[in-house]
Amino acid sequence: MRRHLVVLVAVALVAACQRGPETTPDVVAVLASAIPDRPDDPAWNSAPEHVAKLLLQDLVEPRLMSASTPDVRVRAIAGPTEIAFRLEWTDASKDDLPGNGRFVDACAVQVPQKADPNAPDPQMGQAGKGVQIAYWRADWQATVDGRGTAIQDLYPNATVDHYPFEAASLEKGSDAQRQMASRYAPAEGAGNLRGGPRTSPVEDLVAEGPGSLAPAGGSSARGRGVRTASGWSVVIVRPLPDGLTPTSRTQFAVAVWEGTSQEAGARKMRSGWVGLSMRGTS
Repeated sequence: MRRHLVVLVAVALVAACQRGPETTPDVVAVLASAIPDRPDDPAWNSAPEHVAKLLLQDLVEPRLMSASTPDVRVRAIAGPTEIAFRLEWTDASKDDLPGNGRFVDACAVQVPQKADPNAPDPQMGQAGKGVQIAYWRADWQATVDGRGTAIQDLYPNATVDHYPFEAASLEKGSDAQRQMASRYAPAEGAGNLRGGPRTSPVEDLVAEGPGSLAPAGGSSARGRGVRTASGWSVVIVRPLPDGLTPTSRTQFAVAVWEGTSQEAGARKMRSGWVGLSMRGTS
């Protein structure tokens, strides 16, 4: 009897080791003729809420070994060509200021680049099986909402005696003035996508495993985030994932960065794959 018990336990352990990527019950995207792009749109009330439990990122450096955000509440609404996700989570502090030694609040939605019965690793995919990521940041949202990027905008109490590109001898808006200003804004002057004013708080990225993250080469996602009484509510709109139709399903995953906990890059709370399907409103 004891031998049979040992064999059963061994079989169970082997089965657990061979189990595929972690998944949770489906998020159901409600089909609609219009996609809401604001977190407070009443259309969200028609979509069921799914609570996605978040996991520590303890697989690659820099690891996150202490829990910060326990879960994210997710709703989804799909249209003919796009899908909108609303992510809501608790965060006691608002971190939306960039700068040295500062960390900002952020979130992301990830989907497989191609539909496949065997999903890629949820940790940013794997070689030959990539993922697409739509990434939102609180500081980018503040810029889109109208906050300037000058020193005085970011640090209201700062005092500056003089900037060369503000010299009286330079006509404001002239070519000479713009050339001088670019010397003191090297990231913007070099065309760095992460420097200077932004028109969208969301960035499109692709990856084939940890350490391979790169710009997607185009911008197809958009979004908007607002501060709530308890944290953040963020809408991310992107094209329908490959393989998602009214009769088939796919997966997605989410991640959250909490600025107060000094989370950035690989230091984040993240979910495993979550099933994603669609249904009508009736």
